[in-house]
Order: sequence, then C-alpha cells, then structure tokens
Amino acid sequence: MADASDQLSYCAEQIRANDHDRFLTCLFAPAGAREDLFALYAFNLEIAKVAEVVSEPMAGQIRIQWWREALDGLYSGAPRKHQVAEPLSAAIRRHDLSRDLFERLLDARERDLDTDPPATLEDLEGYATETSATLVELACEVLGVRDEASRTAARHVGIAHALVGLARAVPFHATQRRMMLPGNLAWEYELDPHDLFELRQPAAVRPVVREMATRAGEHLGKAKAARPPRKAVPALLPATLTRRYLSLLDAHDHDVFAPKVQTPPPGRPWRLLWANVRGRF
Repeated sequence: MADASDQLSYCAEQIRANDHDRFLTCLFAPAGAREDLFALYAFNLEIAKVAEVVSEPMAGQIRIQWWREALDGLYSGAPRKHQVAEPLSAAIRRHDLSRDLFERLLDARERDLDTDPPATLEDLEGYATETSATLVELACEVLGVRDEASRTAARHVGIAHALVGLARAVPFHATQRRMMLPGNLAWEYELDPHDLFELRQPAAVRPVVREMATRAGEHLGKAKAARPPRKAVPALLPATLTRRYLSLLDAHDHDVFAPKVQTPPPGRPWRLLWANVRGRF
C-alpha cells in the first residue's frame, strides 16, 4: 500500500478530492501503474462532471467534443497541453489501452446531457455498463489483465458500483432537479419526482432503491464467480466498498437521505487492505 501522504500529482489530487473511494483503491495498485490509474480516473472525472456543471446541453457537447478531438493526440503521443491529457497519453501508450473503450465512455457521457430518467432498471444497468463498467475494464488493462474472467468481473463490479453510487446520489441529483432512478419502478411505487426535487424525502424512494440494491448484490455475486486473477484485484476493489454501502443501505431501510448512508464509512482503507491482502474484492 502506498503512503497517501506522499506529494501527489495533479491527477491524484483531483481524485483524492472528488472521487475518494477510487483514490483509496489506487493506493493498492503496483507503483508502476498507480499514476496511470490516477490519470485514467481523472479523465473519467473530467467527462463525468460535464452534465453537472453546464447550464445547457450545447455547452456540454462542446466539452465532450474537445475530448473526442483530443483522442488522436492521446494515441499518437502528441497530446494537447492539459493537466489530464498529457499523463493520460503516457498511460495509453504505456499500456496500449483500448481506444474503443474511451469512445464508449465519451458516447455515454454525451448521453448524460439528456436529463430524462432511465426507463427501466435494465436501461440503468446499460448506462452503468457503458460508464462505470467500461472504466473498470480500462483499469484492468492498466494492470495488464485482459482475460475474459477479468472482463466479466469488471463488467459486474462496474454495474454494481454504479447502481449503488446512483442510489446514494439521489439527494445530490434532486438538487439539480434530476432523477436517475428507473422510471418504471418510480411509477410502480408511486414515486413523484417533484417530491424529490423539493427535497421532501419521500418514502416511496426506498423500495426503488431496494430493487437497485438487490440487483447490485447480484452483480457482485457474478463478479466473484468469474474468479479473475489476483493481478486484477486493485481494479476490482470498488466492489469491497460497494458491499459496505449495500450493508449501510440495508441497515437504514434503504433511506438514501439517512446521514450514515451519505457519510463515507470509517475504516475504508483497512477494509481495502484486508481484501487486497487476501487477493479478494
């Protein structure tokens, strides 16, 4: 495990400040891959926040297009002058990262600019596959693992991590007047999005989140059953924290507004350390 107090690069600082769970998982990666993971995750942060910071879709499309056009330079070794693009280009060339996975991420983040909620839980899983699961697969490539078991585990870990993350993000999305819960489940349980937007903490959100949590747990089971090699574990460690968040949701009757659900639980580094020592996730 790396010492988190060491002087950090720009990318590492961004992840520590804005995606602390992934920052912690990076500390268990081999030293030669750690900065490349930080660069990858910083890229993800750059494009994931687009929908949150722009006031109109056109501005978001311009930002996503900037990264689309930057891909050629990233792969040729002549990146644009940018604090994320330059280290990401080095990571791409060092590990021969799959360009189609980056394009998939960009396509998905462009669709983020559409504020309509996913129609079904299956649609939400598809979104999680294109975003979170794709990112975990790229992280596996950084670690030098491209076997089918690792790809399968990456897909299921990524989906589970996204489903739980989106559930915990309900209060944040509500402040943006956005709902990322399956529309069919909202209808089934009579969840009025406007109750969310007015921060009324409607009880109807709980059964919707419960179904998402149940599906996330199923994906974690499938990831474990894939039995990926130990080398892939640092990329799959988000599963360890996802499992902990599922326990917290269950303990609080899937109330995503509960303070203990919203607050990162203590002991996360030790949970990750124990999982990594055992070669599990």
